[in-house]
Amino acid sequence: MFALGLAAVAATHAEDNKIETTIASDFVSQYIWRGQDLGSVAVQPTLGIGWKGLSLTAWGSYGLVDKDDTKEFDLTLGYNIGGLNVGITDYWFNEGLERKGRYFKYKAHGTNHVFEANIGYDFGVASIQWYTNFAGNDGVNKDGDRAYSSYVEVAAPFRLAKVDWSAAVGAVPYATDFYDTRGFAVTNISLKATKDIRVTDSFSIPIFGQVAANPRSQKAYLVVGFTLQP
Repeated sequence: MFALGLAAVAATHAEDNKIETTIASDFVSQYIWRGQDLGSVAVQPTLGIGWKGLSLTAWGSYGLVDKDDTKEFDLTLGYNIGGLNVGITDYWFNEGLERKGRYFKYKAHGTNHVFEANIGYDFGVASIQWYTNFAGNDGVNKDGDRAYSSYVEVAAPFRLAKVDWSAAVGAVPYATDFYDTRGFAVTNISLKATKDIRVTDSFSIPIFGQVAANPRSQKAYLVVGFTLQP
């Protein structure tokens, strides 16, 4: 997630056996997700709580410029132990099979919810994540059957010229109209840079930018932003 504009982040940093809370609000110049363009300038709030590696996070995206941009609300239950992480996310969109945009409608073939499971491992020098839709408004494959749409991404952080960088490559392993692929396809190649701009001795503003390209759709994007973090 990349931001442009005002972001407020507040978290309680405690010991491992204490509860940690995160509150955030970012503005993004463009909402790019896994190589897909999901909208223009938007506010993206976050509210999360964590305890001993277990976390529950709410995240949303709401367009600020184009009233027709998709509104999104996600809930993620995750668990981390060492470098291993697993999770389940409930994505909800105001548009889709449920034309009235009702949140509490989970009927098969008539819901705007998408349920996704993920598993990943952080090796330090690089990390790998695998995501698969297992229920809800998933895409279909070439035969018209549920595709169990999946996405895998490898990312590597590094530091260069006093700036934190992250390079990532993501791919869809098989056909699904959820990602608009007819088979294996690389859908995301990105490079992100983040640098803290110090305002006072105790306050700084992380400024970041990202170049992202989707070889499958032949699209490329440039996203910039910043975050306020007390």
